[in-house]
Amino acid sequence: MAWTWLIFAIALIVLELFTYQFVSIWFAAGALITTLFTAIFQGLDIWWQILIFVVSSLGFLFATRPLVRKILAKRGKAHETNLELVLGKDAVVVEDIKNIEGLGAVKINGLVWSARSQDGEDISVGEIVVIEKIEGNKTIVKKKGD
Repeated sequence: MAWTWLIFAIALIVLELFTYQFVSIWFAAGALITTLFTAIFQGLDIWWQILIFVVSSLGFLFATRPLVRKILAKRGKAHETNLELVLGKDAVVVEDIKNIEGLGAVKINGLVWSARSQDGEDISVGEIVVIEKIEGNKTIVKKKGD
């Protein structure tokens, strides 16, 4: 029966590798503890095995979950997305912005983004604009100083 628990633990570890959210790691640890108990105490009744699994899994969960949540929260705050990196920043118009025709592009941080003007006015190549928001894959801009 120890092999069954070991295979179950490995399956949970593999599952954890695909989730990246610490979903099944505690249950994998519980399955490993149960593997040890069933290997040491051969012939251990299945109900004792299940009890060991549940108690050890919940013990790992309640003992470490607050710490893991704190670590994940810090990690999430440390990385800005492209959205946070460009909002409020200056950009240069590299293709005339004409909302009616659906044309326009700006360059910011070395990347070219599709652009539309916030108030609907046309903006010429070379003008400096401010990124106001992003809708889908388009930046919404306004002339700097407006």
